[in-house]
Amino acid sequence: MAEVSPKMELARRIGEFRYSPVNHALFAYPWETERLPSTGPRTWQREMFQQIEEHLSSPATRHTPCRIAVASGHGIGKSAGISMVNKWALDTCVDTRVVVTANTEGQLLTKTGPELTKWCQLALTSDWFKPSATSIASLMRGHDKAWRTDLVTWSENNTEAFAGLHNQGKRIVLIFDEASGIAAKVWEVALGALTDEDTEILWLAFGNPTQNTGAFRECFGKARNLWKTKQIDSRTVEGTNKAYLDELVRTYGEESDIAKVRVRGLFPSASSMQFIALDAVEAAQKRQPFDALGSEPVIFGVDCARMGDDESVLAIRCGRDAVSRPWKRWSKMDSMTLAGDIALEADKYHPDMIFVDAGNIGAAIVDRLRQLRPDVPVIEVWFGAEGRDAELEPGVRVHTANKRAEMWTKMRHWLRGACIPPEDRLRDDLIGPTYSFGGDDTSIMLERKKDMKKRGLPSPDWGDALACTFAEPVMPRAVPGYLNPDNYEGSGGDRYAELD
Repeated sequence: MAEVSPKMELARRIGEFRYSPVNHALFAYPWETERLPSTGPRTWQREMFQQIEEHLSSPATRHTPCRIAVASGHGIGKSAGISMVNKWALDTCVDTRVVVTANTEGQLLTKTGPELTKWCQLALTSDWFKPSATSIASLMRGHDKAWRTDLVTWSENNTEAFAGLHNQGKRIVLIFDEASGIAAKVWEVALGALTDEDTEILWLAFGNPTQNTGAFRECFGKARNLWKTKQIDSRTVEGTNKAYLDELVRTYGEESDIAKVRVRGLFPSASSMQFIALDAVEAAQKRQPFDALGSEPVIFGVDCARMGDDESVLAIRCGRDAVSRPWKRWSKMDSMTLAGDIALEADKYHPDMIFVDAGNIGAAIVDRLRQLRPDVPVIEVWFGAEGRDAELEPGVRVHTANKRAEMWTKMRHWLRGACIPPEDRLRDDLIGPTYSFGGDDTSIMLERKKDMKKRGLPSPDWGDALACTFAEPVMPRAVPGYLNPDNYEGSGGDRYAELD
């Protein structure tokens, strides 16, 4: 019987770990040595590797995408975990394709890339692949183009590397590092890599949860049924600097955004320069509708859109209650039909005022509503008109750069005690816009819709509709009897007549 060479024996042993990243890691690296003094992968890394093994070991799930998202504080060994997955994926399946990207080119090429190279060189199979600044390619003749890892920088205008990631019948691994900063367009295009039949597909997203909007946040929100998620407090992980982490928490507070993002692995209440905080919106969505005062006016706010992905939305508010009267939305609706539908809603709820975004098709809707409902004031709202001072916090008034910023500022203050519909789209719209300061450095300016779309966020149609209900003050429906001067004795209703 011919003697098996050490190289062939190594290849056979590595092949045994086709579906087991944890056993590959324990076998392939020199643990408990000067080069790698720990005893093996950290607990959270082992748990992630086990999720991958369970997914690939079952014929029922093997050829369906395995999506894992990990949000964490600092120092948990994220780059090492990524590197071990990368090396396992390359070692255990011929012609595996791995694509790694990060939030910035600097992160990818100066942090993620060198860590991938380090772990490739630590492994028993270090001579199987050749690392470079932007790739790790197989040294097997004829396989260097098909069996490899590529470090790919992205831009929203150049997503071909993600759109063209196919490897039918083999294995695809897509890794997003510092995923909070990767644009939604890149996430969207990457979905094309999940369509190959009979293919092992892994999509792993890691990062500090710095933004509470965007695709990474949605892995833990409305898309959580598609992803295996984990949020890791750095203080619970072996090898982290717990004294420093505890100092951060003591200094800024357990519930501060710094502690949430940098230590606890939780998404912040408000991202940097975010105008409305997530916790304020979620609290408003959890409140139950309550009886409004009989004098509270019913106000319609209409945000108009005709074509494209944007929606026309009717928001209905009565005092602090924006839930009891169902909102309406329309897609790709012409102005005359839209005006007719709004008039029908007015027949049901008898609004005291209808505010309509006059941009786009709004001016035509205003004219038609005035014809259909001459008994209800219909006011056009120009978002770019001059803004007035508005209350941002109790007792704090600010300048606003335009009408839209004024309305959103009033709405932000109102949300503190309000109830709003528990719709994901409304939540996303309200927390989506950032703010800046106008040319005078004192006027609050809200992020423009077109700039939000560049970040991969939709036009905040639901948020703008609700904001329209704050365009102008609306008088109460009826003055309570105790405030009505006619109820006081005295000539001509003069409550002070007896003093003459």
